[in-house]
Amino acid sequence: MNHEEWTDAQSETGVTVDGHELSVAYYEDGPDEPEDTLVFVHGVPTWSFLWRDVAPAFADDYRVVVPDMLGYGNSASHDGFDRSIRAQEAMLSELLDTLGEESVTLVAHDIGGGAALRLAAHSPERVHRLVASNIVCYDSWPVEFVANLGLPSTTEMDDEEFEAKLDFAFAEGAYGEADPEFVEGMKAPWLRENGKRAISRAAVATNTNHTTEIPYDAIDAEVLCLWATDDVMQPIEYGHRLADDLGGEVVELDEAYHWVVEDRSETYREELREFLTETDTLEGSE
Repeated sequence: MNHEEWTDAQSETGVTVDGHELSVAYYEDGPDEPEDTLVFVHGVPTWSFLWRDVAPAFADDYRVVVPDMLGYGNSASHDGFDRSIRAQEAMLSELLDTLGEESVTLVAHDIGGGAALRLAAHSPERVHRLVASNIVCYDSWPVEFVANLGLPSTTEMDDEEFEAKLDFAFAEGAYGEADPEFVEGMKAPWLRENGKRAISRAAVATNTNHTTEIPYDAIDAEVLCLWATDDVMQPIEYGHRLADDLGGEVVELDEAYHWVVEDRSETYREELREFLTETDTLEGSE
């Protein structure tokens, strides 16, 4: 589906974070009696549409929930609230409460992974499996391109220059020739009125302290690091470090950059399904 169809398929709920009442948009699908709930979490500067070729493929067996992070996509994007991964962790926790979910599998990319790590560390009973794909962790971030978007000058940028920066991120940032539907979809929320301000607020909220403070040894989830080998923004070395610390496995996906979910969607689906099947079996044998 294209980004407009994805938007039309989304639901909306409210969360309270730091005393602010905020709306969260999310895509949801799945059977009446799912094997588990999979929550797919995106990063910066994407939105839930990033998972368009992955998440729906699991809806026959699993409840699939794909939220827009606070400040992104079709969730609240006005001024005056925190977009950091600390706040996104709180959003995820409250969203799970609203959906009636006690424990889920988190599948995360980029800063969504930072929020997922925090939730898994601070509330280990809520996350029994974690799939980490080129996520922020330890001191791996922020990256220069995103940090620069957080400068006040972003809000004053002319439209042509701003869209060129987005094209650089999504079209030139893809491995090989980018799918125009992906590029158009990723850009769409930021090209709305006040989109420059929204992306600036999201970018300036990238705080390394929020991953260096995580008690990684508190994470008790089954872990898979499904990581693009050629990503210069979140290098594979961090995937191996994370897997070593959390007792997980690394699967390296070649011919992929930071947008690994888009670059290698078919292989990503295959590896994710294999991990879910293996760990479903392990859980069933306990």
